Amino acid sequence: MHIGTKLFTKFYGKFVGEDEFGNKYYCSKKKEDGFHIGRRGTERRWVIYNGMEDPSKIPAEWHGWMHHITDELPTKSKTKKHSWQKPHIPNLTGTKGAYFPPGDKRAAGKRNKALGDYEAWNPDNK
Repeated sequence: MHIGTKLFTKFYGKFVGEDEFGNKYYCSKKKEDGFHIGRRGTERRWVIYNGMEDPSKIPAEWHGWMHHITDELPTKSKTKKHSWQKPHIPNLTGTKGAYFPPGDKRAAGKRNKALGDYEAWNPDNK
């Protein structure tokens, strides 16, 4: 966290909750003066990440609150988890855990040979 964010949070932020990953969520203390209002005339909301700053670490419940889709805090509402929902994982692009499809050289795999349904284009064949 930058020193500016730390100071702004200390003086103007109101802690509203924390998610299961340790990210802490804040909103502005005052709503009356223009300084604490965001660009769209709504209160400012921000997150202090636990560890590396990566927006994909924000769970869906908190994403809705951060983007003013809902004003109800996920900590106050009991968000129902469906059986088909997978647990949230952060974006692993650029890390050792990144996904590479089968056959990709970075996945240490070999590309399967064509099964006979593919014929390379040749300008002499008409």
